[in-house]
Amino acid sequence: MKITNIKQQLNRADRLSVFIDGKYGFSLGESALLESKLVVGQEVDEAKLAEFKQLSADDTLYERAQRYAAGRPHSKWEMAGYLQRKGASPALTETILNKLRDINLLDDKKFVEAYVADRQRLRPTSRRKIIFELHAKHVPDDIVQAVLDSEENEDREVSSEQAALRDIIERKRRQTRYQDDLKLMQYLTHQGFGYGDVKAALRREADDN
Repeated sequence: MKITNIKQQLNRADRLSVFIDGKYGFSLGESALLESKLVVGQEVDEAKLAEFKQLSADDTLYERAQRYAAGRPHSKWEMAGYLQRKGASPALTETILNKLRDINLLDDKKFVEAYVADRQRLRPTSRRKIIFELHAKHVPDDIVQAVLDSEENEDREVSSEQAALRDIIERKRRQTRYQDDLKLMQYLTHQGFGYGDVKAALRREADDN
């Protein structure tokens, strides 16, 4: 068998079709094609063809992982789970994770920064609960703590934790059931805020009013 043509796909400018004896055999991305060192006129046997087809499948999964990573930040654990659900072997999973990291599409620190910013903007909650949620995503403790510590600016009059607590109190007070301080305190402590912090925030609210 011989590679008779390698040409760019019509609907994917970054992917090339490889033809064997005049018929379509498989496709590869530009980088994978360069790594494979395939050239027109090259002879291939059945074993080599099977190897190239596996390379094509692996390369296709890598491209899917790139699109998945580009959609929003993901933790390394989330990405590994995605690849395993797609049928990637442990070795291929590790290879793709490393490739994504090398092109800055996978970074647990950036994931935590984006997660914390979105969580505090859309659904403010306690530091303790954010830590719990990130632990569930298997982000290393040292990264979580470093990002959260950097978020706390000691020079600011109100910390992000206090700001989140104040925002939640303001929103919950619009509901009749949370006019009762006890019920509001129970809700806030369940969200992970410390009892002392909740008491202080409610005192500040009363003073402001």
